[in-house]
Amino acid sequence: MASSPTTSAVRTLSMEYKSLQEEPVEGFRVKLAQNDNLFDWEVAIFGPPDTLYQGAYFKAQMKFPLDYPYSPPSIRFLNKIWHPNVYENGDLCISILHSPIDDPQSGELPCERWNPTQNVRTILLSVISLLNEPNTCSPANVDASIMYRRWRDSKGKDTEYENIIKKQVQSTRHEAEKDGVTIPMTLEDYCVKTKIRSQDEPPDLTDFYVDDFDDSDDYSDSDIEDAEEDKDDSGNEES
Repeated sequence: MASSPTTSAVRTLSMEYKSLQEEPVEGFRVKLAQNDNLFDWEVAIFGPPDTLYQGAYFKAQMKFPLDYPYSPPSIRFLNKIWHPNVYENGDLCISILHSPIDDPQSGELPCERWNPTQNVRTILLSVISLLNEPNTCSPANVDASIMYRRWRDSKGKDTEYENIIKKQVQSTRHEAEKDGVTIPMTLEDYCVKTKIRSQDEPPDLTDFYVDDFDDSDDYSDSDIEDAEEDKDDSGNEES
């Protein structure tokens, strides 16, 4: 595990963040928890229409390792959420965020786990899908998993799970009002992709933190040639 951010991690996160600000994806919005920390994001996840979670506004914290994308980030929900794949403390349990090791005990295939081709978009779209289709094979919340299966198998006749979700969704709407967030309620609103740029964010994050690194591998050939020319010129100056 890296002890300081790698150049590839900074560049990858900078480009992903900039892309998500300019072209938001339906279902979620992101922002930096602190403007000077690219490795800690705040995420707003909206419940998909025509599901139990329609109208929900879940806040989550997404933390990235210093060697991202070679290691997966972590996600913790900040609101209370009753879900088979969310631990009591809010930590999300999903295969895509598990390190790519061969662990027969987990019941997961290596191909279902993290790999560096994944990104924030694929992660959060997987999370939104998981809201409505929990993985009950290896639940983080066993009680919620049992309750969900009863609701699913009874085709909605057992309403205990549904009633809990509805109460939590209503609670998140109150939080949305406090935060000044408009929740997409229809499929049309949910799928709108508008171009957004936050005025208090840097206009271009592609060079975020790059000056903090001294890695000769990151210089281009033209940079090196320019440096050599400057060196020659300085040596030919008259004293």
